[in-house]
Amino acid sequence: MFERLLTSFQNIFKIPELRTRVLFTLTMLAVYRVGAHIPTPGINGESLSKFLQEQGGALLGFLDIFSGGSLSRLTIFALGIMPYISASIILQLLTVVIPHLSKLAKEGERGRKKIIQYTRYGTIVIALIQGFGIAIGLEQMKGGEFVMNAGWPFRFMTVITLTAGTAFLMWLGEQITERGIGNGISLIIFSGIVARLPSAVAQTFDLYRVGQLSFVLLAVLTAVMLGVVAAIVFLESGRRKIPVQYAKRVVGRRVYGGQSTHIPLKINTAGVIPPIFASSIIAFPATIAGFIQYPWVKSIGEQLAPGSVLYTLLYVGLIVFFCFFYTAVVLNPVDMAENMKKYGGFIPGIRPGQRTSDYVYNVLTRVTFVGAVYLAVVCVIPELLIYKLNVPFYFGGTSLLIVIGVGLDTAQQIESHMLMRNYEGFLETGSLKGRSG
Repeated sequence: MFERLLTSFQNIFKIPELRTRVLFTLTMLAVYRVGAHIPTPGINGESLSKFLQEQGGALLGFLDIFSGGSLSRLTIFALGIMPYISASIILQLLTVVIPHLSKLAKEGERGRKKIIQYTRYGTIVIALIQGFGIAIGLEQMKGGEFVMNAGWPFRFMTVITLTAGTAFLMWLGEQITERGIGNGISLIIFSGIVARLPSAVAQTFDLYRVGQLSFVLLAVLTAVMLGVVAAIVFLESGRRKIPVQYAKRVVGRRVYGGQSTHIPLKINTAGVIPPIFASSIIAFPATIAGFIQYPWVKSIGEQLAPGSVLYTLLYVGLIVFFCFFYTAVVLNPVDMAENMKKYGGFIPGIRPGQRTSDYVYNVLTRVTFVGAVYLAVVCVIPELLIYKLNVPFYFGGTSLLIVIGVGLDTAQQIESHMLMRNYEGFLETGSLKGRSG
């Protein structure tokens, strides 16, 4: 098995186009990691980083995962890619209620480019607001101890720097999607999470070595994470297959149709989008509250910190909502029924037309509910265990879901390139199922 896997990796570099795409992706991710260590001008970075790590709490640790450690160090990429994700959420929600955006979404490539353009504008606006909030918060934090020269010049420089960092990451993600191996935005988040894994593991074992972490507790955490990994790998490839039969059609001397196929409905159609969307929505007000030194505002921020009851309820609710919302946007039972009827297809025992769309809708609702429960459990249970047991090792369900999901998708895309050129893939069957497979 190891020899086969090694051979598969060697085959990647035998395909010129695939080799170029992989090397380009790795180069862009390396640029991102370098930028994650460039400090924002006008800030005492070392003192601020130490203070945030000591006082930041669970919320900062949660948000820092998605920025690859840039937020705790307040580098030029401190905002990360979250403003882009927030803008995407807003555009998708507005697509449902604004006719113009709904029309653009149905216009194919032209409409998609227009929506992407609106998303870019929204990203810049959100980054400007968040950057200004961070600048004000830094001036108020401990009497401006971490700011070299407070005032509007500092605020202007901070806003411009953080906004430019987010805009550059947005461009970087788009370049990886177009010229790399795809999933640019997801790969940026993926690399930020993976980059912090070695230090987190080392810190956990240091605590075990000095006796602050018992062997039983370490074994429980390891077992929980292995169980979550196994569940994610199994359920991300799960499908509910709806059988479809096509009637025979005679055109001239040729007979068309007559074959049987199926509609594969994924258990988790939305992938990692619901937890990312949910966390970004909760993080926006919580981040602003964390930088404002007013008791009632800080109280709100504490209530929205990971591990709290309010945060958990909101997180689960938003995950379920976005699972159904994203599935409704991507899959339309009425369109599926019309397309089947148009090409002579039908579900055995179900009449074409309205009955078919109702049947598909009911099946899709049940499957989506199972997927939403699975996502909520995977994202919440490990994090609750970590916070309740006070283990300083943040690599919970959301992070595992992103890492494994993006890893499966990336491996599937690489394997597709290899199989197109008659090279063996990663598995003996030559078929690696990702979230979009």
